[in-house]
Amino acid sequence: MKKMLERIGKAYSLKEKAFDEFAKVKVKGMNFTIKSYEAEGLGHVSVMEAAGFFGLMKMDTLIINPLSKDMPLFSYDRVYAMGNDTLIVELYDTMLESTDLSGLSKVKEDYGDAFDHDLGKHWYDSIKLSESLSKKGKKKQTAEFDKLKESYFEAFMDAAEKAKECKIEAKQEKAKVYVEGLLQNGGPSTDVFKQGFGEEKTAKLFRKVLFGTE
Repeated sequence: MKKMLERIGKAYSLKEKAFDEFAKVKVKGMNFTIKSYEAEGLGHVSVMEAAGFFGLMKMDTLIINPLSKDMPLFSYDRVYAMGNDTLIVELYDTMLESTDLSGLSKVKEDYGDAFDHDLGKHWYDSIKLSESLSKKGKKKQTAEFDKLKESYFEAFMDAAEKAKECKIEAKQEKAKVYVEGLLQNGGPSTDVFKQGFGEEKTAKLFRKVLFGTE
């Protein structure tokens, strides 16, 4: 995840936002370190690292809400637990017009369906783009998954460079649909934070820190 953040920083100036309340928190036996940034010319970026259960579970999350570019919302999760490695990249349609995502499609197609991981059905499936991917394997797949992640993220950054610039306010409204949907309908991580923080604090975390819709 560090390489992904560095890659963003090479293309867009990063300015860290101060949210001390959420910088280090503990929820449901997991210790979270959370940071958020403004990427000038791209949008809101947040990173979250979590570890718990005596080191048996680790999770990395990177979210890009591209408010200045007509790109989909990008959500990356990497979970290491009980000898398993799970890679999930989800793209949500917050675009105002169509954007060329063929580079992402090519990376996904070139890799094939090996280690595909079924995430089940969720309320947001209607706005999740087909370029999204989900893989699950053992530790021996980690290097392979790393290469897939790097190729996929590079394709996303290439697409962002070519994407149209847009008004932040218009993109905010599109992103809010997804974020408010998460808060109302729930999701895997949303439910964990609601149980640990309650609804009001979780809403602040999601709107201000993770997705930057406020």
